[in-house]
Amino acid sequence: MTPDAVAQYLQHNPSFFEDYADQMAQIFVPHPHGGRAISLPERQMLTLREKVKALEHSLADLVETGHSNDALSSKMHRLTLAMLGAVPVSPLRVIERMNYHLREDFAIPHCQFRAWRVKSEFAAIDSRAGLSVGLQRLVDTPGSAFKLPYCGPIHGLKHEEVKVGEEVAGWFGEAAPHLKSLALMAISGGGGLLALASENEHRFYAGMGTLYLERLAESLSAALAHLYPAP
Repeated sequence: MTPDAVAQYLQHNPSFFEDYADQMAQIFVPHPHGGRAISLPERQMLTLREKVKALEHSLADLVETGHSNDALSSKMHRLTLAMLGAVPVSPLRVIERMNYHLREDFAIPHCQFRAWRVKSEFAAIDSRAGLSVGLQRLVDTPGSAFKLPYCGPIHGLKHEEVKVGEEVAGWFGEAAPHLKSLALMAISGGGGLLALASENEHRFYAGMGTLYLERLAESLSAALAHLYPAP
């Protein structure tokens, strides 16, 4: 009989192990980690223990992830409340509150916001002079790639003829040469871009989860809704 035939027979005849329990106890197999030979029941017990350990590690990872998500949710909640609480004061205060919480709660010291097409009374916030026409057009285009956050290398971000990464890096002044990773997202309701950067190349990376970045963009959009003329 072939090994596959033996395995198939045992699967279809589970009573074999009960009928020949004594013989099974006399079968010895190599220890999975080397050394002495062990009985088949002992080998099965080791296999079960290893599976239990793997499940325990998986459970521990899930618990740790849950605690991390709870902490992030609390931080995001505080940030959102702070921004919405600053709405009656001024858009500048909203941005100041956002920068403060990103720096203190999320350890993101490099944050830049650019806005254009704002109401005339908020002309001081209009950052059009510091933006290329190409980048503004990219953001304003329906279905823009920045409607969802971009995460990845700061200098690797390009779109056709617009070197987006290089342009955005310039917003950070003297810190620009040291920045490695970038999260870039548009805000809805007008023209606006929020850029978060880090010296750590692994802080914002391609393929990372963007749920909280999306929530940040949505919260900022809601807090700055009065910054733009009605559509």
